[in-house]
Amino acid sequence: MQLGGIHHLTAISAKPRDNLAFYTGLLGMRLVKKTVNQDDVSAYHLFYADGKANPGTDLTFFDFPAAPERRGTNSISRTGLRVAGENALGYWRDRLKKAGVEARDVVEVDGRLTLPFEDGEGQRLVLVDDGGKGAASPWERSTVPAEHQVRALRPIVLTVHDLSRTAFVLTEVMNMRRVRDYAAHGAQIHVFAMGEAGAESGLAAELHMLEDKEAPIARQGAGGVHHVAFRTPDEAQYHAWTARLNALRVPNSGEVDRFYFRSLYFREPNGILFEIATDGPGFATDEPMEKLGEKLALPPFLEPRRAAIEAGLKPIE
Repeated sequence: MQLGGIHHLTAISAKPRDNLAFYTGLLGMRLVKKTVNQDDVSAYHLFYADGKANPGTDLTFFDFPAAPERRGTNSISRTGLRVAGENALGYWRDRLKKAGVEARDVVEVDGRLTLPFEDGEGQRLVLVDDGGKGAASPWERSTVPAEHQVRALRPIVLTVHDLSRTAFVLTEVMNMRRVRDYAAHGAQIHVFAMGEAGAESGLAAELHMLEDKEAPIARQGAGGVHHVAFRTPDEAQYHAWTARLNALRVPNSGEVDRFYFRSLYFREPNGILFEIATDGPGFATDEPMEKLGEKLALPPFLEPRRAAIEAGLKPIE
């Protein structure tokens, strides 16, 4: 029983209108679902992805009127986005700088060219050259040429106070493998891979860990990350993961039906929220693929409350 890689990452924005403009207008990603946080319907939940809304391409945001994140340990500290080739990174360096975004120089990290930058709220992002490997689903109405578009999520970087405790959960509970270490920005990064040993896991099937015992504990807020989700292909394996967590006495949410996918939540020992999510049913369950994200979508159990929910949301377009 193996996880298939990163399913999605959910971050926090206090400025949903600016957030939408940045990720669709500047980064050229597709808004594939405009819905609400199912646990707090006063907040938008915005999903940005590739042209086909494939699992593993979703960068999502909760619209919370929160103070800025206090950076520190026990947090998700960098979100990677994959692009194809050195020319793409040059395109993005120029595009970001022209838009007034402070982008750093292109540098090689872990054997790949990277371009670190931040959005307007301080969300830490990095574009990574994936060599153009693997299928891609460009969005034909993107503001970015198809050959330079964001292809998917890259490995997510976590910073923790005690690596050994998280590593135990990754390897003994989640069946990951520790595959290599590398140095970056004066720190040692430890890489854990998902999938069968010997398989071509790819960038999206890795989790990168940094141990920092000196930094203060992070406080979640705008510009920070809420949780990271991992892929499981179907409901049979999803139920098996639930049974595994329960058998190992790992406190968890129990199975949660999010309509677009099924979720299972738990915290690793340093307190970072993990989710295991199914690849399906997918975002085209209640909207045609060509119309994704064009209107407020609500799962069936929230549909009777649509008028009240819409009245409580501020327009963002």
